[in-house]
Amino acid sequence: MEIYREALEQDALYSSARHAHEAAQEKLPQGRAGLLPTVTLGFVRRRQFIDIENPNQLGISVGAVIRPSSVVIDNQSLTLTATQPIFRKENFAVYEQSKLQVAQADSQFIIAAQDLILRVAQAYFDILVAEVNLEAAQAQLKAIGEQLEQAKRNFQVGTATIVDTHEAQARFDFIHSQEIAARNDLEIRKRNLQQIIGRMPDYLRRPTEDTSDLLTLKYQTMQEWITVAEQNNLAFKVQQAVYEIAKQDVERAKAGHYPTVDLVAIYSDQKGVGGTITGRPIDLTSKEIGVQVSFPIFQGFATQSRVREALATQEKVFQDLNNTRRNNVLQVSQQYLNVTNGMAQVKALKQALISTQSQVDSTKLGQEVGVRTEVDVLNAQQLFYTARRDLAQARYNFVMSRLRLKAEAGELDEEDLREINNLLLR
Repeated sequence: MEIYREALEQDALYSSARHAHEAAQEKLPQGRAGLLPTVTLGFVRRRQFIDIENPNQLGISVGAVIRPSSVVIDNQSLTLTATQPIFRKENFAVYEQSKLQVAQADSQFIIAAQDLILRVAQAYFDILVAEVNLEAAQAQLKAIGEQLEQAKRNFQVGTATIVDTHEAQARFDFIHSQEIAARNDLEIRKRNLQQIIGRMPDYLRRPTEDTSDLLTLKYQTMQEWITVAEQNNLAFKVQQAVYEIAKQDVERAKAGHYPTVDLVAIYSDQKGVGGTITGRPIDLTSKEIGVQVSFPIFQGFATQSRVREALATQEKVFQDLNNTRRNNVLQVSQQYLNVTNGMAQVKALKQALISTQSQVDSTKLGQEVGVRTEVDVLNAQQLFYTARRDLAQARYNFVMSRLRLKAEAGELDEEDLREINNLLLR
């Protein structure tokens, strides 16, 4: 849980998803804005310099000397326009889309949260598996090293052949190479967790070997899990939202055939108007209110083309929705089988570990009395450490399959991580 809490703060993917979710919440007020009034204010201030050469405009007698005269006129205008949409089919479709986009973003953010839980758990257990592999390689290397020394002594005193020594040496060199690879793999696994939490992990606690608390599933049959997943799977919900958005895209395209109706109110206050014609500016104030109707007549067949495009996209998204549903059923089935078979595999490997330990003990005893060879002991030890490694791997795979099954059913949350955390605190 400590690693998970760090990941909530430090993981870049989760932080990106959180900000994307915050941004998507603004789709709703943006979509609603198309149904609300808009108000614009315009203001213009100008100074005009007008040359007037017509003497009649200035009241000059015909016999007087005529000279060009210049008039300076300051004018300004203020216009306030308010528009309330009454009927705009496209705006209604956009508003419905915005609600769907917010719902889609909510599901995507929950998916990101579940993905973080899975990535943290996977990275955590990958390190534990790598540690087990390294410990198994080191223990096997130590045991084979002891067998190698014993084979050399036996050869020196003449109770064993050089073949036994060479066999032990070859096995020692092979396990040494595996130990180097295991050490490298452990370092890589730690780097993977570092990418999530932003630092190199310290000592990680291991769960107890008793995983009986996790053996009980909320739903007992595969069909029950599939039914729940069909209702709650988040990827399916996201795809459903995409399909509904595509349907609204069709409505938006069809809106090109519909008229638009707006209520428009205009207030205009102008000063210094008409000076360019009369030479004498006047002031005007006007107030207007009315209904503005616009009928689309012909747009070069663009509207029909957009409708066909939207319908084709809708059908494509519908097929994607079907594929998501089928993939969801497949994933739930696979994870359910992984969980149920994982339970049986853990039990079998526990017994195999006990059996291989007994085999090692009996083989060593047989070597001492001369009925078993050095190769027999090495092979028995190999089986023991392999069973030990496989048991740890199976136990962690079982835990991860259980988490993935709940994620596919849309029910994975922090409480599931706490159940596993309890195994680390015993």
